[in-house]
Amino acid sequence: MAEVKEFKLPDLGEGLTEAEVVRWLVEVGEAVSVDQPVVEVETAKAMVEVPCPYGGVVTARYGEEGEELAVGAPLLTVAVGAGTPAPGRGSGSPGPGSGDLAGVVAEAAGADVEAAEAGGAGETSGAVLVGYGTGAPPARRRRVRPASHTPGGAVDGPAPAAAAGPVGGVPSGYGRHAVTPDAAVRQNGSAPAAGPVPVISPLVRRLARQNGVELRTLTGSGPDGLILRADVERAIGAAAAPAEQPAAAEQPAAAEQPAAAEQPATAEQPATAEQPAAAASAADGEVRIALRGLRGVVADKMSRSRREIPEATCWVDADATELLAARRAMNAAGGPDAPKISLLAVLARICTAALARFPELNARVDTEAREIVRLERLHLGFAAQTDRGLVVPVVRDAHTRGAESLSEELARLTGSARAGTLTPGELTGSTFTLNNYGVFGVDGSTPIINHPEAAMLGVGRIVPKPWVHEGELAVRHVTQLSLTFDHRVCDGGVAGGFLRYVADCVEQPAVLLRGI
Repeated sequence: MAEVKEFKLPDLGEGLTEAEVVRWLVEVGEAVSVDQPVVEVETAKAMVEVPCPYGGVVTARYGEEGEELAVGAPLLTVAVGAGTPAPGRGSGSPGPGSGDLAGVVAEAAGADVEAAEAGGAGETSGAVLVGYGTGAPPARRRRVRPASHTPGGAVDGPAPAAAAGPVGGVPSGYGRHAVTPDAAVRQNGSAPAAGPVPVISPLVRRLARQNGVELRTLTGSGPDGLILRADVERAIGAAAAPAEQPAAAEQPAAAEQPAAAEQPATAEQPATAEQPAAAASAADGEVRIALRGLRGVVADKMSRSRREIPEATCWVDADATELLAARRAMNAAGGPDAPKISLLAVLARICTAALARFPELNARVDTEAREIVRLERLHLGFAAQTDRGLVVPVVRDAHTRGAESLSEELARLTGSARAGTLTPGELTGSTFTLNNYGVFGVDGSTPIINHPEAAMLGVGRIVPKPWVHEGELAVRHVTQLSLTFDHRVCDGGVAGGFLRYVADCVEQPAVLLRGI
């Protein structure tokens, strides 16, 4: 008898409690190997492929594509070893289709020996995230197809979906998809085209899902046929074009009308039951937006930071003229073909030098133990604004990197952030954050500390201003630096000393050489 094991949605990162099913990578009846990715999910922070820690045959899937599942909710069940799955969990109530599923597992035990041996059927792994596992390449997958059955036992061909009904113990709201393998192709009744969809950005996937665009039917305009957001928007516009044409004094259907936020209901065009629920709210002068996904994570983290951390802010204006000149000289010395060092990388290098002098700010507070925990390693977070919202990618061991290495890593993480492909490991574990809000055209800010860190350095825009330089009034490039810090880890003397050292390095970059 095969042992049926249930694989639940694992914890995908700090503060994440749910994830949306984007795409299933396996079907019911398919043999899987240990650590093989089985589903692609989108969290509030990144798109993640989730590997299964068991090897065997998939007997059930939970959650439709586009459905949100809570951490700890069932993802799928796997029949590990030879035999048939245990009745009850994963097979639905007895009836048409249950015999087919048992046959699938039984056939897999004999006919799929090669895949079981290569994939380690019966083995388990502690890996729950890509990159956190055993590191061994996944074994070759082999699809298991059940043989046709005569009417004596079950129907010939796929069993009705109704045969796989809910089973006790499954949280309400998480659909059970333990149908027979032939019926495990998409629930909409159409099998997807072969091969992966050339899409990287989760924003593009979400936009397509929300507007009913089938990505496999599009030809991407990006490199190597990559489907871009503009391609999806063109498809949406093409689909909406016929609806926008006048139709013999007929009012467009409610589903084809613009969203209520763009076209509020009026006395001549009242809101109808078919319009989005936001229509009535917009007509009343308010629009409600759920605090979920990335917005919800940000809200929870900022609220906790303000609730737990007694923060204070100090700031200073600094003449950045010499800093800009030093960066130009560094890039010129590298030659025309060398990668350019970004201004953010130079500021990050200054941060690492300042924290080496003032390690009190590379710390966190253990509230339960009532202890300040100073950290030897510096993992530098930096605020990055994306289409999905504000994220904080993390440069690991920033204290060991020079300006060139910092520039390369910052560019890589920024690109991944905009594409929505950052892993949970690249979004957690920062010990200090650099926030360059000057890119928004503002001079200053009093940011909220990125909990559980102890401080955040903010840099405003660099603009020409009148400045007294060497005893004379001159036009210099000036920026405002601000430091928000946890007053539990240090007092104003340490915070002021840190900020003054950063300002000195900005005004005279040669100051950095004294610590080398």
